[in-house]
Amino acid sequence: MKHLLYRWFSSFSAFQYRLDRRFTRAGALALGVLGAAAVIGLDTNRTVGYQVLTLVLALLLISAVSSLVFRGRFTARRVLPRFASVGVPLGYRVAIANQTDRRQEGLVLLEELADPRPSFEEFAAAREPGEERRNWFDRQVGYPRWAWLVSQKRGAVVTPRPLPPLAPGGEIEVGVEITPLRRGHVRFIGLTIARPDPLGLVHALKTIRLPQSLLVLPKRYPMPEIRLGGRRKYQPGGVALASSVGDSEEFVALRDYRAGDPMRRIHWKSWARVGRPVVREYQDEFFVRHALVLDTFTERESSLVFEDAVSVAASIAVSVETQESLLDLMFVGPEAYCFTAGRGVGHTDQLLEVLACVGPCRDKPFRALHRAVMERHASLSGCVCVLLAWDEARREFVRHLEALGTPTRVFVVGERGALDALPGDVHPLEVGRIGEGLARL
Repeated sequence: MKHLLYRWFSSFSAFQYRLDRRFTRAGALALGVLGAAAVIGLDTNRTVGYQVLTLVLALLLISAVSSLVFRGRFTARRVLPRFASVGVPLGYRVAIANQTDRRQEGLVLLEELADPRPSFEEFAAAREPGEERRNWFDRQVGYPRWAWLVSQKRGAVVTPRPLPPLAPGGEIEVGVEITPLRRGHVRFIGLTIARPDPLGLVHALKTIRLPQSLLVLPKRYPMPEIRLGGRRKYQPGGVALASSVGDSEEFVALRDYRAGDPMRRIHWKSWARVGRPVVREYQDEFFVRHALVLDTFTERESSLVFEDAVSVAASIAVSVETQESLLDLMFVGPEAYCFTAGRGVGHTDQLLEVLACVGPCRDKPFRALHRAVMERHASLSGCVCVLLAWDEARREFVRHLEALGTPTRVFVVGERGALDALPGDVHPLEVGRIGEGLARL
């Protein structure tokens, strides 16, 4: 039964997508009038609705036939930015070239994104938030769940862009606006040039294959800078991890002076011998290193709690000052991961790129993250934890960090009822009100 429903929903979605692409707004209205006239015009003895039916049907058929004579040939080039952010409208450029010897007018640019329809496995396993409150029919048939899944997998909304007239053999460049709806990669399949028929009811379509992708960063919220404190720790191989002086220095070599080097490092005897400024270079061994620990252990593939937790982690990563310290992003996926930014090692944007693609972990226990953090605790000056629950495993993890003397800030993201029993030193963040919670810190 589920397979049958899935095929019906999938076919209906594909049919609806093609209708939206093929018919203009006036054409969609004409289709509605056609349906209404078909219902009220069944009895030709009592109503003249059949006359409206005949007229509208004739207009649609004429428009459909006239759209078949569109002979346009085009090439296109899309210039995308490096990043986008969830919910933030973004502009980019598209160049369209007319390869015919005729002037082309009244064109509209439509973007073709990857198919948002879920697989059967996703449809069968997913549970829409609040689905238990729906009526029996909706729960059994599952169309609201299907519509929710499609909306979750739809990467972005791209505004159709009317094009100015294209001269024969000419090229134009236009701006297009996209609004990303979720983090991760938004995949472009191609773009379509649409031209309405003379009656303005049906579009003639020319699709150009143009695959590209755009990385969408997680949503970030403004928040105060987090100051963990903590003392500097010994970092083996510090010279490879930092670009400034630590607490302890070990002489490595002499090198030519570079702009910004402190005067106290100049080696005056070597300068006198070679005739140019020479400075001492030291190996840095001690500096501040913080961990940003993200809890990825959730049972659901798509969870509002998990998505908000990723946004919290992204907001914290941006707020932590990394000019004089290192920040390790730690989480568990197929394996335990640690990505580092700060002090010349990497930029915070690199952590946001990682967070844009992080997914939930459902085949490992929370203990895997516990072990990964403890393996590095000796080098950590402080720790920020973003958790999805407050159960015994997570309480034990936080107690272990505190017992080792590691300054720790804990954030728990969840529904309102799940946050009631948190201790006073744990920051609750309610789903849907993350911005308010972070602003109160």
